[in-house]
This record gives sequence, C-alpha cells and structure tokens, in this order.
Amino acid sequence: MYGDRRGAGAAMPRDGLRRGGLMVLTLLVGTLTAAMELLWLLAATPCLALPRLRPEVLEASARIASFEARRLGMGAGGYNGVRAHRYLSVRWAAGVLGGLVLLTLGVGAGTGLWLVTGWLAGESPDGIEPTAPVVIYIAVLGTVLLFLNLTGIAGVVTLERWLVTHLLRLSPTEILERRIAELAETRAGIVAAVDVERRRIERDLHDGLQQRLVALAMLIGRARRGRSPELLDDLLRQAHEDAQQALSDLREVAWRVYPSALDSLGLREALAGVAERSAVPVRISYDLDGRPTTTVETAAYFVVCEAVTNAAKHAGADLITVRVASEEGRILVQVIDDGKGGAVLSGSGLSGLARRVAALDGHFSVISPAGGPTVVTAELLCASAAMTRERSPGPDGAAATPERSPGMAGWS
Repeated sequence: MYGDRRGAGAAMPRDGLRRGGLMVLTLLVGTLTAAMELLWLLAATPCLALPRLRPEVLEASARIASFEARRLGMGAGGYNGVRAHRYLSVRWAAGVLGGLVLLTLGVGAGTGLWLVTGWLAGESPDGIEPTAPVVIYIAVLGTVLLFLNLTGIAGVVTLERWLVTHLLRLSPTEILERRIAELAETRAGIVAAVDVERRRIERDLHDGLQQRLVALAMLIGRARRGRSPELLDDLLRQAHEDAQQALSDLREVAWRVYPSALDSLGLREALAGVAERSAVPVRISYDLDGRPTTTVETAAYFVVCEAVTNAAKHAGADLITVRVASEEGRILVQVIDDGKGGAVLSGSGLSGLARRVAALDGHFSVISPAGGPTVVTAELLCASAAMTRERSPGPDGAAATPERSPGMAGWS
C-alpha cells in the first residue's frame, strides 16, 4: 500500500511537468501561427468583398481554425467559414499575448541562469555579490515571477479554449436549431425521393410490364382465332416466352421496391442478387461481423443497387467493385466502376440516395472525374450494439451459412 502511495506521489510531479511542457509547446506553436494568421487576415479580409473569392477565403479560414482547434486538443472539422474568420480576427491577439508570456518566462529563466553560473564561477555579474540577503531576495523574486509566468501560460491556454468554445463552435441552441432545420430538409427530401421512386415504378410498369402483357394478350387472342396447328404452336410458344419475360420484369420491379432476400437472407445475399442481375461483372467485398439494423441495411442495399444500375447503363464499365465494411461505428458502402465517369449528384437517382442516407445521419458522396473511375460512397451510422448476428439458425439449430450465388458475383 505504501509502495503504491510512493509511486503515485512520484507520478504526480511527472504528470505536472508533462502537462506544463505541453502547455508551453502549445503556446509556442500558437505564437508562431498568430503571426501568420495576422498576415492572412490583412491579405484575405479585403477579398471577402469579392463574391468570386469569398467562398475560397472562408474555406481557407475554416481550415486554419480547424488546425487551431486541433492544437488545443478540441477536435476539428466542419466549422462555418464566417465564424472561423471572425475567430481568427481575435485569436491572433491571444497568440501574441501568449508570446509575451513566453518571452517573459525566457528572460527570467535566462537572467537567473546567468547569475547562478556567474556565482558558481566565482564572479560577480554586474557587481551583484552572492550575499545571503541578495540570494534570498533573488530566489523569492524568481519564484514569484515563475509562478506568475506559469499562471499566465495556463491563463492564455484557457483563454484560447474559451475563444474556440464561444466564437468557433456552435452554441447548444444553435446546434439544436441547425438540427431541426436539417431534419425538416431531410423529411422534405425523403418525401420527394418517395415521389420520384413512385414515378419510376409507374414508368417501369407502364413501359415494360404493361406492354408485354398487352403483347401477350394479343398473342393469346390470335391463338384462339387461329385454325392452323403449326401457327397455333408458334403463337403459344411466343406467348409462353412473353409470359416468362413478363414474370422476369415483374420480379425486377418487385426487387426495386424491396427485395425479399433482404429480410430472409440479409444484406450479403441481397447484394449477391444485385450482382447476378447486373449486365456488368460485379466483385463484392463484404466485411461485416454482424447484421445491421433494418433501416441501415435497406439504405446500404439501395445505394449499391442504384450505383450498379447507373454504372451498367451509363458508365460503359467493364468491372464494378462493391465494398461493404465496418469502420469506427460506421458502415462504409463503396461502389467503384472503371467506366467513363462524369456522373453528377444532381441526378434523380443519386440525389434520392443522398436524401435517404442523410435521413440516417449518414454521409453520401460521388467522385466521378471525366474518364473515370466513379466512386460512390455512403457512410451510415450503425452502433455495434445494434448489430445482430447475420447467420440465422437453420432447421437443425446449426448456423446457416449463405452460399455464394453463381454467376458474375465474385467475393473477395
């Protein structure tokens, strides 16, 4: 027990020295960046009056502010450009103040070292003799100045953190208002996406299935009126082929609405079905230990389905790669094709996916330079506690392992 106390007592000074050293280093870096930020403000602030340059200036200010937040250990990213520029216009002064505190500390430490080394060498620097009253006076004065300097260092760091909290970050009320606005926008987007999907289903039924059923009815009518056995056999054969194709079209429409395999077999097998129906070879990399929640699973499926369909129809791709993995509490869904590129997020299908992902607090992006490749990425929030085992018990109680579907789907 006493050994533990002695160990804890020895660790406390070490921790104090480490924290003090980190504060000094933080302040030193902040002093250097303050000078650069002042130059940036002098050069960039007039550019805010130019509409063409304003977005770039604010974006650069947001990046600089993100660096300052990381320097103080307060996270970074997603800061508003206007807030960031306003924060930098005040932060540089705190950096200069920190530099003055460090300068005072350095001068005091240098003076004390100069006196002590001179006395140890048997000299009297500037005629100051190392008498007892002088040594006591200088020791007390140095201790007081050191305390004030260390307090100043802690105070400047606290001031910088306060500036980040009150000038750079959103207040709880602002966060709530922004969240409400995002939810309202997402709800409107979901309603619009549902309407778009309904219109697409109507087009699929009208232009595809309905036309085949009309042709099938005409063939059956001709068969009923026919008198030649050879013609009757030919008409029945055509009617049978059209009926099979109509069933295939109906199955395709049903899969686009909601695939039954997603409920019964899970996301992995549903994606295998997408690969089987694709006209372009699809390679799938699936790395999830458990089964996501239903909403996340559905969103991931439709992201892959839409991206694969677009790549097969418009990109002229030779290979589509699908990656589904879990990364830091998120499910990453990525679809890459080696086609000609040029996809735009404003398209009805991709914009609908963006709204669907945003409704789950996820992030959706499309990178598609001219000449390719096109990379469609969705990051979906999914807590590990919400994951269920993907392998469901079979009839004999053993875990049923989904088999790989034959065809063009490749598992890596």
